[in-house]
Amino acid sequence: MSDAALPSRDYRALTPYLFIAPAVLVMAAGLVYPVIDAIYLSFFNWKIGTPFSTADNVGLSNYARMFTDPDVWESIWVTFRFGFWTISLEMFLGVSLALLLEKPIRGASIFRTIFILPLMVSPVVVGLIWRYLFDARVGWINYYLGIWFGIEPQVWLGDAELAFFAIVFTDIWQWTPFIFIIVIAGLQALPSEVLEASRIDGANWWQQIFLVKLPMISSILLIALLMRLIDVFRALEVMFIMTGGGPGRATELLSLHIYNRAFDAQLLGYASAIAVLLIVIVFVLSLAILVIGNPMKDKADV
Repeated sequence: MSDAALPSRDYRALTPYLFIAPAVLVMAAGLVYPVIDAIYLSFFNWKIGTPFSTADNVGLSNYARMFTDPDVWESIWVTFRFGFWTISLEMFLGVSLALLLEKPIRGASIFRTIFILPLMVSPVVVGLIWRYLFDARVGWINYYLGIWFGIEPQVWLGDAELAFFAIVFTDIWQWTPFIFIIVIAGLQALPSEVLEASRIDGANWWQQIFLVKLPMISSILLIALLMRLIDVFRALEVMFIMTGGGPGRATELLSLHIYNRAFDAQLLGYASAIAVLLIVIVFVLSLAILVIGNPMKDKADV
């Protein structure tokens, strides 16, 4: 084939961008446009059911109200507190279970199947299941705590601290299998030569974990952490069904606060302003995790 028949170098340089163009367009339609629309809506005062042409342009007043609204800051605090406990415990439990069940020991496949069952249940069903389990009158948790430990029935979803514990426990039950699946897949993909070399060098089980295995899957752990962080800030269904954000605002995450402002209070513009704040918070935290995690990954690669 002559050189004239070959594609030009400039054309070949554009080939990767042509392949990813459809995905970029889909993301732009499904992500960028709604974000821009939310930012635009945040400058208006609009209620559902009324023509948008009648909405009042209030400028930055929604943002000014948001930064001085104690309910917003309380919801942010609840979200950070919820995220700290759930992500920390889920990462610890998920990684620990993956390390225990990575080898083909007897019954490992059965345990792996059992551990991932919560992921197969929809969030709405999860909320209903644990709402009835934590019920103060007919819930099984109070029943078995009374039989096994003699503990008096607790109003789990009616007390601020107990309700917060209930949603944290429920989230851990539902999402620890997600960490487990990702980590165990990464562990099983590790090259056996490296692990064998570490054993020959005299590394014990603990040294293999902390000096070989975990550093080699640091990028996978970073992705799992990032995905769970994003999930925490968009968590809604389980808390809405279990507590509705109560008692008071003890379990009202920022996403649930946005929902309440938008659909209960009919303040769509104000809710959009809070949603913009949520996007900024998630973006900053995600960027911080990636910036902090990249040097750790580079050290692990070395």
